[in-house]
Amino acid sequence: MGRSFRGFWQTVFSTAVLYGSLALFTSILHNVFLLYYVETFVSIYKIDKISFWVGEVTQLDAEWTQNFLCFPPRSGSQITSPEVVLKRLKALSTNGPLFALSFLAFWVAWARPGLQFLLCLCLYDGFLTMVDLHHSALLADLAVSAADRTRLNFHCSVFSALGSISVFLSYSVWDKEDFYSFRLFCVTLAAFSILGFFVVSRLLQQRFNREIRPKQDEASTLKELSVGPAPFTQSEKPITIGQYLKQLSKHRNFMWFVSMNLIQVFHCHFNSNFFPLFLEHLLSDNISASTGSILLGISYVAPHLNNLYFLTLCQRYGVYQVIRWLFIIKLGLSVVMLLAGADHIYLLCIFIASNRVFTEGTCKLLKLVISDLVDEDFVMNRRQQAASALLFGMVNLLTKPGQTFAPLIGTWLLCVYTGYDIFQRTPVKDSLSASDSGTPPLRLGCFYLLVFVPITCAVIQLATWSRFTLHGRKLQGIKSLRQGSQQAGLIDVKAI
Repeated sequence: MGRSFRGFWQTVFSTAVLYGSLALFTSILHNVFLLYYVETFVSIYKIDKISFWVGEVTQLDAEWTQNFLCFPPRSGSQITSPEVVLKRLKALSTNGPLFALSFLAFWVAWARPGLQFLLCLCLYDGFLTMVDLHHSALLADLAVSAADRTRLNFHCSVFSALGSISVFLSYSVWDKEDFYSFRLFCVTLAAFSILGFFVVSRLLQQRFNREIRPKQDEASTLKELSVGPAPFTQSEKPITIGQYLKQLSKHRNFMWFVSMNLIQVFHCHFNSNFFPLFLEHLLSDNISASTGSILLGISYVAPHLNNLYFLTLCQRYGVYQVIRWLFIIKLGLSVVMLLAGADHIYLLCIFIASNRVFTEGTCKLLKLVISDLVDEDFVMNRRQQAASALLFGMVNLLTKPGQTFAPLIGTWLLCVYTGYDIFQRTPVKDSLSASDSGTPPLRLGCFYLLVFVPITCAVIQLATWSRFTLHGRKLQGIKSLRQGSQQAGLIDVKAI
């Protein structure tokens, strides 16, 4: 009886389920953060433009510094892969709760707006980076085959979709005039996240220590812990920062991917930061508040549900091809919306939601590509241990400017094109009289910003993605060599 119950518990709470549930504890907080942090500091705390820009740029510098300090360029070490997995889980049990606490610091005014914005943004983004890097690196550590990684990503999508429910609930308690209910809501979310990070990471550690780590065969050990085979690892001589950067500069697929992902990160955060603005100035006069709430919630939940379908397409056609199709769809929808104009309200509602759905859907698939790049890096540089966290960290480091400059470039474009400044204290009248000053009305400016940003992003991404060659037979060859390295010591790179 005891064994059957234990087997049932392990089936329900499998490694893949526990891994995916970690995405829930991140998404319930991060979705609310992306949606409200700019409006909170601009509309409620009344931060000035200079402090806002300084905070965003300083947060970028702090992010770069953190990546180098926390993930120094070491392709190998004296520790074994099982110990690497344990270190990641321990880091998640510590940094996850700290991430939730840093989330709470945004919603209570405890210092001057400029200083609070700077400190909160650096703390929040720092802990979020730690959580995201360790969680993402586990994807490459626990699985090698495309099918196994897709399975892990599937569970992440399911739990991320559940986490998006916080967006539905947040809209019902959001009130600029009375912030108490929203603060109480955020405290509840943070408490749930803290408990979840602590319990799930502990469960994974206990499962590893009690059932897997005592076994002598390391290859068997990794196979049982993960949802697929993991690489055989040995000690490896560390490399310097200069050597690692030189290796990355020769990794052409990595460079093309980072170029594409930089634009993708920019577009994802642009959509999140300006979604409330587009709702207010493009749709508020034509739809009810409840419809706006539903539209907002759908735009956060649908990407995760859509990703479940995208993952099945990835298994059939490959990640590269699916991402390429999503870029083409994004470009096509934006051109159609531009030709239709801003007066087609229902079409505008569909476009605003679908634009975010397809953009976020692409972001959810990129971890699979980075995991493939980990395999290629492993093969190209003849590593004895995959540098998963390091490569995920470098991608995050190099694409971070997209997140930082999304609100800055967006507000600048809006101000230059329409004369509307979100930092000014008096409201700007949105009427045709704005044309008297030589600038289009605010509503038209928001519309052009809504359609031209995805058009520009899609064109650049299609150009860079066409140069990415890690797909098809080459990808299969890379995976075969990495999986074969569990039994072999050296890798013949020329075989690719």
